Amino acid sequence: MWEPQQPSVRMVTRLLLLTSVLFSTCQVAESQALFTGVTLTLEPSNAVSQGTNVTVRCQASVSRAGFLNSKYTIYKDNTEVHTESIANAGDLIYSLRMARVANTGKYKCKANINDKELSSNSEKLTVTGLQTPVLSVNKHVFSEGEEVTVWCKAPEESGTIVFYFYKDSKELYEERVNANHVETRLRLNAGDHRLHCDYRVILLPDSVPSNASNNVVVTVKGLFITPVISVRPHGSMIIEGDNLDISCSVSGNLQNSSGLKVYLSKGSNLLSTGQSKANHSTRALAEHSGVFQCALEMGNVIKRATENVTITELFSLPVLTMYPTEVFEREKITLTCKSTNYSSDRISASDVKYSIYKDNYTLTPGSFNGIYVVPEAVRNSSGIYSCKADARMISKYSAELPVQAKVPVSKPEITAISRVIVGKPFQVSCHSDRGSLPIEYTLRKKYSKVNSTTVQQPHHQAIFPITIQHYSDTQDYKCEARNNPKIDVVVSNKLNTTVTVPLSNPGLSVVPDLLEVTEGNEMYLICAVEGSPPVTFKWYRRGNVQPLFTTTSTQSSASHQIKRVGNEHSGTYYCEAINYANTVQSQPVTVDVKMAMWKKGLIVACCLLVVAVLVLACVLRYNSKRGKRENAAELSVWSGCCCKCLEREAGRPRQ
Repeated sequence: MWEPQQPSVRMVTRLLLLTSVLFSTCQVAESQALFTGVTLTLEPSNAVSQGTNVTVRCQASVSRAGFLNSKYTIYKDNTEVHTESIANAGDLIYSLRMARVANTGKYKCKANINDKELSSNSEKLTVTGLQTPVLSVNKHVFSEGEEVTVWCKAPEESGTIVFYFYKDSKELYEERVNANHVETRLRLNAGDHRLHCDYRVILLPDSVPSNASNNVVVTVKGLFITPVISVRPHGSMIIEGDNLDISCSVSGNLQNSSGLKVYLSKGSNLLSTGQSKANHSTRALAEHSGVFQCALEMGNVIKRATENVTITELFSLPVLTMYPTEVFEREKITLTCKSTNYSSDRISASDVKYSIYKDNYTLTPGSFNGIYVVPEAVRNSSGIYSCKADARMISKYSAELPVQAKVPVSKPEITAISRVIVGKPFQVSCHSDRGSLPIEYTLRKKYSKVNSTTVQQPHHQAIFPITIQHYSDTQDYKCEARNNPKIDVVVSNKLNTTVTVPLSNPGLSVVPDLLEVTEGNEMYLICAVEGSPPVTFKWYRRGNVQPLFTTTSTQSSASHQIKRVGNEHSGTYYCEAINYANTVQSQPVTVDVKMAMWKKGLIVACCLLVVAVLVLACVLRYNSKRGKRENAAELSVWSGCCCKCLEREAGRPRQ
């Protein structure tokens, strides 16, 4: 038996070398291709009728020398519809056989040659004409309640289609599908009906309509039974309190009525049901007025009959009113409950009795004529009031009447809301802790009205600006409050607040007197002003920026003590006074510190000692050299000099 020989290593090597050479050759050929553009054409034309074979041709403009890798992609309305690879950049042919309206759109081609990609311009293809649909049914004659199956077909069409079904030219049903046919089931009323259909092909953002299909006539055999509704008492005049009887029955051939059922209802309320009859009885009330319905159901068949029932009121709903419409606590309230209309042939006005309630509790045990007075002694008359009217065992309730009794305004308080300074404007507020809004506040000075304002919102205040010229003027102001025009205003106390009087007439005095300020003694600098304390006093010495001393006092004056005054304390002094209103400064005072008395006595004693020594020296000299006369003259000269020296030392001021 022959066995295939394994390829030798030399053969494999040769094959690899040959493949490498071929690949290198192809690479050289590819690198020499010139790709300049792509063209898309529609053949035979851009506008065709349905059923035409259309060719979409994609052609690349390329100059080549060797093998090319090319890939073409066709797009319709930016959606990819076809992709194909073609050797050596040949033309791509994309065929649309038997083109339909669904093929309408913008076509574009994209070519990729040797990893270079170019796109053509878009070309619009328009296909006109739609196939006429065909309508068919599964049966032409059927009984009422049965369903008929209907088909609408357009077998040559494609794309997204919306089918419409019509009964006697009125649209009955629609369905959107991605197919060329649709099936549905319809339930029709008894009688002969003409059915047809049509469709629309969706071409976003528009759609293209088809012609109407053929007409198909179907016959629905009706069931010879009908619902009957009857109302007693007969006629249009049914008054509240009458016995109301309503029945729902079936008229016709009931031989085959195994699945028959009737329903009596009013609106969404089911009143009664039965096999072939349903009854409902009640005492007639006005709210029973409306449309009653008798429905017959047999299999899929439903038939209806209606009757509009109008019930006249025996008496109208009572209306609760209040006088006055606005009340305050502990004020009398008159409540009136009345039914304005009543059926005069059944009852009289006196037959209607009333009851009044507050917060669901009866205020009037037993019935009364409808007028009730809430006495003034009732502290809290606020609440939810209502009333009831009764006649012939029929009760009717009024709408609720909420009553909120107003609170009388309390005594107002007048307060200053900013610092009060004589001669400067400030604000006062007038406020009452209790009282229903709105509240009118009036500011008065003695008996004259200054201003007024009305507070409408909670947490708001009445604010008034005023200015006083004397600290006692605040006692002239009062505030009035009123929220009830039927009572007098409520007056506050006088405005009681702290008043600041601006400082004035500042003065600086020195103790002891300026002529008696001597070294070693104490000196007091006293600063005094007129105005309201507390006052801050500051003492300055001219030439110094910082004060010598600062103090705050509740008095109108203060002092600064300097112990053991020396010559260095001589100079000019002044003081400054400050309160909440202003700052004032005194006139400057110059202080000259005198020499101490003991120093003056020491100087005189020294001078006398010098004079004595000089006199002695003169006597001795006279005795030794000159005569008695010359000594006397010299002694006189020296004595005069000593006296002048003493006088000069005694009278010289201390520096």
